[in-house]
Amino acid sequence: MLEIDDHPLLDAAAFVTEFQQPIGQLETPAEILGSLRLESPELDVPAELAYCDEVKPRVRDLLRHGGYKPTGRGKPASEYLRQAVEKQILSPINFPVDVCNVVSLHSGLPISVVDLDRVEEPLRLSIATPQTEYVFNATGQTIKLDGLLCLFDADGPCSNGVKDSQRTKTSEQTTRTLSIVWGTRQLPGRTAIAARWYCEILESLGATTKLL
Repeated sequence: MLEIDDHPLLDAAAFVTEFQQPIGQLETPAEILGSLRLESPELDVPAELAYCDEVKPRVRDLLRHGGYKPTGRGKPASEYLRQAVEKQILSPINFPVDVCNVVSLHSGLPISVVDLDRVEEPLRLSIATPQTEYVFNATGQTIKLDGLLCLFDADGPCSNGVKDSQRTKTSEQTTRTLSIVWGTRQLPGRTAIAARWYCEILESLGATTKLL
């Protein structure tokens, strides 16, 4: 279902999640919202995911490999998330995205969540070619993807470790999602631990997951 181009740094994990009902009918549990903070999260965070100074530069190295510049407004989503939490400006979005944000926050790894019914196979992880962009929010803003590692479907790039495409984002009708943990080989084992914890949280809350 998912092909991955050769990449010297990429250590990705991908899995499908199925929900028992549309996510618009699901309320984010209190323990998830209570874990969208750096200090004293309500969930038990795996000790192996304790934040360290190596995480930020190693994730940037991953995104920089193809020529992309992961700085300023183009920095990894995990950095935006951490800053939003520190400034206390992060708001809940929906059940699957809130769980994603908890894992991304505590692992330091960027994570994408797309509506599986809004993508068309074949799916591939690859580096975007020059002059590539997509709309990333409802107001029509675009992000230039040149040299950035992305998830591609039959219609082109649709997510990455910076900003996901508007066309494949979750909605109230979403019942199946595809999650991509954008990990790096320079942080051995971190991706697998984060993905396993991610799946455990979702399954403890009634969803089913399947690793790809």
